[in-house]
Amino acid sequence: MKRFLLFLFVLLGCTPQYSDDAFIGYEYLGARYLGDPLGESVAPDTDPLVRDDAFDCVTFVETSLAGGDVQKLNKIRYKNGEVDFVNRNHFIETDWLANNADIVADVTEKYGDTDVRHVVIDKQNWLKKVHGINADFPKQVVDLHYIPYDKVKYINVTKPIIVLFIAGNFEKSDIIGTDLAVRHMGFLLPGGVLRHASSQYGRVMDVDFCQYALARAADKNNLGVMLVEIK
Repeated sequence: MKRFLLFLFVLLGCTPQYSDDAFIGYEYLGARYLGDPLGESVAPDTDPLVRDDAFDCVTFVETSLAGGDVQKLNKIRYKNGEVDFVNRNHFIETDWLANNADIVADVTEKYGDTDVRHVVIDKQNWLKKVHGINADFPKQVVDLHYIPYDKVKYINVTKPIIVLFIAGNFEKSDIIGTDLAVRHMGFLLPGGVLRHASSQYGRVMDVDFCQYALARAADKNNLGVMLVEIK
């Protein structure tokens, strides 16, 4: 199996330092990228509850954490595991992290000096503007601690960590009705490997984390990374 994985890494254009901790999500390497591939199988989102052939960055992380098990996946994707579009953990900043506190924890400050991204999530306005759904949700305010891109080269993990890529003001906030801070996510593996579903390359793949972070840092609105421990 190890030899096969190393061959696959090379085939995908990456030669990371191999580690026994590098198995999370490996079975999905090469799967195609597809935006918003999962839903509730009923309106307003008739996409399936689970699939293993296509992912976006969030569903790749969620499906990998669940080991492909639909019941575990539902508990990750929905508050209290109750499958419903409005009940889904749509926003990483306020829904996903809080409602999955039993399996993940923000450990960013353990890995370096941090700055803060202040974000206001208006789920009620987003549901109305984007989906035409009336629902009563108060605005939620959260401060996200992140390590700036000029310091990510000092990050060294000894086990797989979820990495969240943080950006500044969301340029489409007027269109969708809310700000967003988390723009991408994946797994940071020992050896400096980022495993993620890439929209740019259209597949789940492994890349060098520092090189990827450096490329994102070229856009001054991209700020840095949060690190989230898998309990």
